[in-house]
Amino acid sequence: MVSIIFHFKTFDIISIFYILVLVFFSVGHHVFCFSINRPDFFNVAAVRGAIQVTPDAESNQIQTNKSGRVVYNKRFRLWHSKGKVASFNSTFVINITPKKTNGGGEGLAFILAKDSEVPDNSDGQWLGIVNASTNGSFQNQIVAIEFDTKRSFSEDVDGNHVGLNINSVFSVTRVSLGSYGINIASGPDVDLTAMVQFNGSTKVMDVYVFTGNRVEPNLTKPIISTVVDVRRYLPSSVYVGFSASTGSGTELNCVKAWFFKGSDIEQKTSLWIWISSTVSVVVVLTSVGGYLLYWRKKQKAINSSVGENTLQSIETGLGPKTMKLKDLKAATGNFKAKNELGRGGFGIVYKGILDGIEVAVKRVTNTPQGKQNLIAEVTTIGSIHHKNLVRLVGWCHEHDELILVYEYMPNRSLDYYIHTDDEKRHKKKPMVLTWERRHNIICGVAQALDYLHNECSRRVLHRDIKASNIMLDSEFNACLGDFGLARMFRLSEKTHHSTKEIAGTPGYMAPEIFLTGRATSETDVYAFGVLALVIACGKKAVFEIKEEEYRNSIIEWVWELYSSDIVVDAMDPNLKGKFDKGQAECLLMLGLACCHPNPYMRPSMRNTLQVLMGEVLPPMVPSDKPAFIWPATSPSFTHEDSSSGILTSFTSLSAR
Repeated sequence: MVSIIFHFKTFDIISIFYILVLVFFSVGHHVFCFSINRPDFFNVAAVRGAIQVTPDAESNQIQTNKSGRVVYNKRFRLWHSKGKVASFNSTFVINITPKKTNGGGEGLAFILAKDSEVPDNSDGQWLGIVNASTNGSFQNQIVAIEFDTKRSFSEDVDGNHVGLNINSVFSVTRVSLGSYGINIASGPDVDLTAMVQFNGSTKVMDVYVFTGNRVEPNLTKPIISTVVDVRRYLPSSVYVGFSASTGSGTELNCVKAWFFKGSDIEQKTSLWIWISSTVSVVVVLTSVGGYLLYWRKKQKAINSSVGENTLQSIETGLGPKTMKLKDLKAATGNFKAKNELGRGGFGIVYKGILDGIEVAVKRVTNTPQGKQNLIAEVTTIGSIHHKNLVRLVGWCHEHDELILVYEYMPNRSLDYYIHTDDEKRHKKKPMVLTWERRHNIICGVAQALDYLHNECSRRVLHRDIKASNIMLDSEFNACLGDFGLARMFRLSEKTHHSTKEIAGTPGYMAPEIFLTGRATSETDVYAFGVLALVIACGKKAVFEIKEEEYRNSIIEWVWELYSSDIVVDAMDPNLKGKFDKGQAECLLMLGLACCHPNPYMRPSMRNTLQVLMGEVLPPMVPSDKPAFIWPATSPSFTHEDSSSGILTSFTSLSAR
């Protein structure tokens, strides 16, 4: 079995979610996630955390009329003379960004090819696949899945299509993506995920394409499904990779992540590509799409039944009091729009007056997930109390309404003050939080998490720490809220919560959770580290660099500054230099330490709180960000011990 996995220092984590949700894991060989600056690929040009299949340069003249090809440097054995044909699964995240000045074009393709080198004169309409003199020749020995951004031939259906090409740029079959609500060249903010699945037994090649907001509809069936006799068109061993081109218009043709797994049809057992740790990744859910839909419907019915039973049981138990729907309608003016405070993934929050006291009333979406969130809130935050936790006053389950009632926080949520570039939320620019207030806020969050992890009779994992879940009281003290994804367990039982869903918010989620499906105290620490950087820098966890038209992770950005010995340059310019430099440097280093790719190297929340209180020095942080390797090893473990990690699979996604 052959496995190839790579990803880059910076990419839109939302896109990678949808790949990882579709994969299963089998123990037996090593898989690394690594930087692309290594000799495993031919013709690699890495810029801004992605492979640029065609040149990325400031000058349009340099970018026009170019072609490129990037392939893995070891051939993949596709078939042998005894008739056995390999199966493979190739899933990748691409981003095509047209230059606004000249309209963009021409496209990018996933290829299986005899040659690793790009043909001469294969720019423009030829997509780095063939050229004018070789188009249609059997000697090309290439099969490609093209993502075409320009209609160059009458055979092209439009300038936004996917096609299957065999020895030619004239597609055997092609599909416009317009009807799927997808634009291939959507620019820097929209990544396209594609899955190419080939069955060596049936010879059927399936192609699936989706973007972040169009996952489920496009996974029910492939957009292309056709028989391809690879023995007829390709040599027994092929290079796998990508080709691309530009014409008179220019675009950036970027590959941001790639997962490839192919079956080993050799008689020997030595055909292994050691690129990652003890987990190999293969996309499988597409082959059971129909069953998946059936299973989801069945699970929804089961969850609904379980939710109803659980709601009935907590109505009769201890905790926050149950409230009457009529009282909550009266308190909020029947949920009038003018009383709306904000909207979240699972409901709308209204301001209300209940018994003369201001409250925040959250009207939870009546779905199985909404019920689970309400249950999580009532059974976690409803039974614990701390000055830095939002207090749950009561709840209601009546006439299909699911409602949570909290103490009112007059100064909104932290993100309102940190993410001031959100024009939809800000009619006028909010006040700048002083350094003293910011430091007090992060200390408050640390105290809350230390309490949840170490002082409760049952440990609570929050699982969704982020700026919008930090509420601010009248004195701008931090109160951690939104426990809809939280899980509670006895301290003596275990140290993690295994789940069939990945929960959290893009940019705040530890890398290992995509592989294990586990929430741990270390994943909470990771999210806290991101929050610390967000508060100090005044940027989002994943932010856009407008001048350069790409997005960056706050962790990568701060770590690069730290590597250059100028970490304090990351501080929010809105502070205008009015901050304690020692405290600021300490917080930034602590944030990086909490975001260490190896969970064993992250400080505990108790240690983190001690650092913030000035009781101990911040942990040592390596000057260069370490690569993420799984399974991770404890500093006390030997290399031989490192393959004993236990993985927990997952089947669904809960990003917020």
